[in-house]
Amino acid sequence: MISVYRWDPDRKDCGWHSGPELPAAKAADLPATCVCWIDLENPTPEEEHLVFESFLPVHKLTLEDVTKPRREAEAGIHFPKVEEFPDYLFVIINPLRPEILKSGGCTPKDLRARHRTNLQLSAVLTRRVLITHHYEPLHSVSEVKDFLCRHSGQAERGPDYLFHLVLDAMVDEYAPIVDGIADSLDTIESRVFKRPSPQLLSRLLRLKRLIVALRKTLILEREVLYRLTRGEFELVETREIAYYRNVYDHLVRYAELTEGAREMVSDLMQTKRTSPRYRITSTAS
Repeated sequence: MISVYRWDPDRKDCGWHSGPELPAAKAADLPATCVCWIDLENPTPEEEHLVFESFLPVHKLTLEDVTKPRREAEAGIHFPKVEEFPDYLFVIINPLRPEILKSGGCTPKDLRARHRTNLQLSAVLTRRVLITHHYEPLHSVSEVKDFLCRHSGQAERGPDYLFHLVLDAMVDEYAPIVDGIADSLDTIESRVFKRPSPQLLSRLLRLKRLIVALRKTLILEREVLYRLTRGEFELVETREIAYYRNVYDHLVRYAELTEGAREMVSDLMQTKRTSPRYRITSTAS
């Protein structure tokens, strides 16, 4: 599905339009005062062709990266990255899955599905156009869409500002997950000393895999945000860098908390293995 948000004060056209109609045949034909956000949610190959080959032609390598989750489902999503091309800026980030957000990330099902904690969001930015692409609904995208419905004038600031809003919403989603991991570790820590059992070690192993997966994603996204904050790309205006830096600071904090959780898991596992009650139970079994 293609959704188009168009902000054009000259034509008094501000709002969302759902359907196959794009604001122009080519991105280059848009009026100078116009800002557009085109969101593709679970698009068909025909819709991808319309946007990425007709409306705003992108490099074939960009298109391959964008469509990787559909073409190579078994291989998984593409890791976060940012690339600059002559006509556009290409960014990939990995938002959390909606089911992970709903459960807090620490249910037994979540811990078993450690390789499926994230999705892929691809973005293409020009001076007047932001294109976002994803194969599953994303809370961060929906949140920014609702924001624009209430504050349509914010689109005037350009695609780089709109994309910052998406990044900000995406990074904020890590807060309850990191808090949930911390709460789980506190519970496990008390049980390690009071009621140690072999099942506790299995739970720690599953939790460690989840933490490692989140940490890897956070580190890669941290590098992407760092590059977006240092004035490396012309399509990220100087006035918006402060907002990107704010998102970067939040991401750094969550990465540090995740690293602390990883170290705590390792310490608890070591404590668990050296517990006298655990050694007795393991020997008896």
